[in-house]
Amino acid sequence: MSDKKGVSVAKIAHMKDLKVYTENVDLKQHKTYVADINRPALQIAGYYDHFDNARIQVIGTVEQSYLDKQTPERRVEIYNQLLSYHIPCVIFCRDYKPEEEFIKIAEKKGIPVMGTDRNTSEFIADLNVTINELLAPSCTLHGVLVDVYGEGLLIMGESGIGKSEAALELIKRGHRLVTDDVVEIRKINDHTLVGTSPDITRYFIELRGIGILDVKTLFGVECVKEKQNIDLVINLQTYKEDFQYDRLGMEDEFTDILGTKVVSHNLPIRPGRNLAVICEAAAVNHRQKKMGYNAAKELYRRVQENMTKPSDVDDEEDL
Repeated sequence: MSDKKGVSVAKIAHMKDLKVYTENVDLKQHKTYVADINRPALQIAGYYDHFDNARIQVIGTVEQSYLDKQTPERRVEIYNQLLSYHIPCVIFCRDYKPEEEFIKIAEKKGIPVMGTDRNTSEFIADLNVTINELLAPSCTLHGVLVDVYGEGLLIMGESGIGKSEAALELIKRGHRLVTDDVVEIRKINDHTLVGTSPDITRYFIELRGIGILDVKTLFGVECVKEKQNIDLVINLQTYKEDFQYDRLGMEDEFTDILGTKVVSHNLPIRPGRNLAVICEAAAVNHRQKKMGYNAAKELYRRVQENMTKPSDVDDEEDL
């Protein structure tokens, strides 16, 4: 499994603020390669057929109450059997504390044991989402990601064409920056792409002639966002006289990202065009389409209806 993408147990412990009970086990040496979580109730009862030991094991009220009813000798047998499998880690929920014998056996087997005071079901759901995101297929693109009216706009184009300037104007108009220059994209499922910023450049934006700006410091925390679903791609292009640009938008164009098709618009750049206003209009129009209204198709319908109406001349001849 060493060649597969995995999530370090140390990272999970840090992100979920878990208490570590096995201080002598190096969490960085342990990884999980699957997003699914397992509650080992059947295993603790002695049934190990179809046991998926690749999953993180979570102990909740059912498992802990069963263990509490067993004799000390029987609990040791259960601990030895469960921890004999090469599992990523064991997490106790609801602030349950593993007994010393469990910790000793876990350290001997090299299995991390951690704990949280959170509700078991809620914690599992949250952990599942987190690991799904971390294990999702990913790529890095050159562009700017901005949250405009709740729609994630990925602004792309060649270097120096004005992506950062458009993003800055959008920020001044009350929208939120996710990342500038480098966009890290993860494919959560077949229909969802989530964009984030590299840690080192988070909330920074580069403007040629001025330098690096800290958007969070200059404009406030309400103008930045850690991650955002990618809903629309805006491709900025240098205007060409002989190029036929789409003027009606009857049919959507798409950009392929990690095998997922995202609606895109090719936006020609000319002096005097307000890119921020155009991006806002594109975001609102895209949201409107998702709600079932397409302005281009509505215009086409009205034209068709008008063509089928009898003319005023025909009405006069009938008289």
